Amino acid sequence: MTSLEIVKSVGYFILAGLFEIGGGYLVWLWLREGKPVWYAIIGAVILVLYGVVPTLQPAHFGRVYAAYGGVFIVMALLWGWKVDAVAPDRYDIIGGIMALTGVVIMMYWPRS
Repeated sequence: MTSLEIVKSVGYFILAGLFEIGGGYLVWLWLREGKPVWYAIIGAVILVLYGVVPTLQPAHFGRVYAAYGGVFIVMALLWGWKVDAVAPDRYDIIGGIMALTGVVIMMYWPRS
């Protein structure tokens, strides 16, 4: 995998994460915070886009979704920190590093 392919792949992971967390957050706000139903509708559309973006990844479904789990862990922690103002603690950070290490091994480790 070339450097450009890796950069594109990482970008797809980040975009998918933003769509999943952002769409889910809008549905959360509708159900839990009493926001208008259009929050849920926009959230649902964004969640559909989340389902499309991983298909752009160069690996097979199982590997992409397994690796995405690690990306999602870190992005959810960052979302909580920046949007909900709940800073990750050292165990969150350690867990996030471990998760991203798994992503790198699964997606980008050279295979023969």
